[in-house]
Amino acid sequence: MGKFQNVLLASDFDDTLYGSDRTVSPENVAAISYFIREGGYFTVATGRARPTFARYFHLAPINAPVIISNGAAIYDFRTGETICETFLPPRIREDLMETAAAVPAVGFEAYHGDTIYLHNPNQVTWNHLRRAGCTGTELPIRQMTTPFTKVILQQERAVLEEVRAYMAGRWQEYYEIIFSNDVLLEVTAKGSTKGGMVLRLAEHLGVAKKDIYCVGDNENDIPMLAVSAIPFAPSNCAPVVKQWGAELVSSCDESCIAQIIQVLDGIY
Repeated sequence: MGKFQNVLLASDFDDTLYGSDRTVSPENVAAISYFIREGGYFTVATGRARPTFARYFHLAPINAPVIISNGAAIYDFRTGETICETFLPPRIREDLMETAAAVPAVGFEAYHGDTIYLHNPNQVTWNHLRRAGCTGTELPIRQMTTPFTKVILQQERAVLEEVRAYMAGRWQEYYEIIFSNDVLLEVTAKGSTKGGMVLRLAEHLGVAKKDIYCVGDNENDIPMLAVSAIPFAPSNCAPVVKQWGAELVSSCDESCIAQIIQVLDGIY
């Protein structure tokens, strides 16, 4: 048994594990490999859906199922098994049509299995799909096949703040509505967050709550930071994460995961 036996470390992907140079640093890879050799579970908890993360899975040593779609699913890329998955309620199409009529500038991606539907795609949409290496299908909202695991609303921050206020003011009991960065507003089913899925994954792996550690850089990571024994954040994190009170480590471009594992090395 290694020193990290039954310890879980869950990392956000973009701007946390995955640097601005579009790589996972050799220092992070080496540290994660050591963590795994010593019995730890390392995984990613990302806003990316299965098709938009699949091509990046090999970049880091990951030995546990991955939390995808901003907490809507847990998927094991090693075996192709879906551990659990939640879906937006059937009313989502009608609510999106109403929202799009109220705020015409907004665009979105809606995820159904491996299909990405597009409504009113804008520059944010194209940049997001290009970075993910995926394509989408533009369709009228009513023609999009449900269920959706998640929807990403896309525009400049001011427009998305208007959208969040509109949706939360009408349907807050149905949806989690949270920013993953300034131009992406994530919508999942109520209760489907990174934090909730980290706890479900820990139970699945047999990890005690006291041995859960998480790191993330943006608002959508706060639910998992809240269940972490030490809530870590890279120094490049969003102001809302700093204000929340995360324990800051080095930036994503300075191998922050390696630094966190060094901290855990001193604890265990």
